[in-house]
Amino acid sequence: MTQAADTFARFPTLSSGQQYAFFFDVDGTLAAIQSRPEAVFIPEQVIAQLQQLAALSQGALALVSGRPIEQLDALAAPLHGPAAGVHGAERRLADGTIQRISLPDEVEQALRTELQEAMALWPGTQLEVKGMAFALHYRQAMQHEQDVLRLAEQSVKRFPGLALQPGKCVVEIKPTGIDKGAAINDFMQQAPFAGRVPVFIGDDLTDEKGFDAVNAFQGVSVKVGEGSSQAHYRLDDVDAVYGWLEKTLLLLEQDNVGKEFRL
Repeated sequence: MTQAADTFARFPTLSSGQQYAFFFDVDGTLAAIQSRPEAVFIPEQVIAQLQQLAALSQGALALVSGRPIEQLDALAAPLHGPAAGVHGAERRLADGTIQRISLPDEVEQALRTELQEAMALWPGTQLEVKGMAFALHYRQAMQHEQDVLRLAEQSVKRFPGLALQPGKCVVEIKPTGIDKGAAINDFMQQAPFAGRVPVFIGDDLTDEKGFDAVNAFQGVSVKVGEGSSQAHYRLDDVDAVYGWLEKTLLLLEQDNVGKEFRL
């Protein structure tokens, strides 16, 4: 279970001299939740700090999100580096190589039609098509929560090889075996992440597999906001994440200056 903590109170200051690999969720972690997904943004100062953190960690920083990589690039520009989109169904490695898991065309088309027709009957719901996955949003139509969940469950039963991923006011349909934990595990086997201590910050049910993976590496797992979690530490909200990011940059910059002085 996650530890109850005030901002910074039980979140460890990262150890000077240790090498870390940083993994960040986006919505609810680096960006405040908005009423509609397209309204989400990452403040320019935070993007600049992420660029600094990536440089100080020799590129060992990745965004790990339910959003497609194309959206992550637009949100985080000009930051452009390793990323896992659609919960890991698509991944960009440090060398720029992109790996994607896709649905068969006939499955994608049939499922898209089925979901569009059903959700058109429920005003306020929104279908987000991600190619290899679908997100069924109901934040603006909580009265249809059970309808949306039932639709998602029925769809997964009809199409083998698909699984549900619940989130905050959303349920996603994605290929089985795809999750943020698997994405982080894969990154940790490759340069520049391999051999480092992983740090993962996220806020949602979709991040729990990521916390499990980081815990297995004896890393630092951090839940943003309220709710039970497998994460070992907690930050109160998105603003607390920004404060931690600033504090961590200062630590790593001081550590870098110390190394230069010793040389």
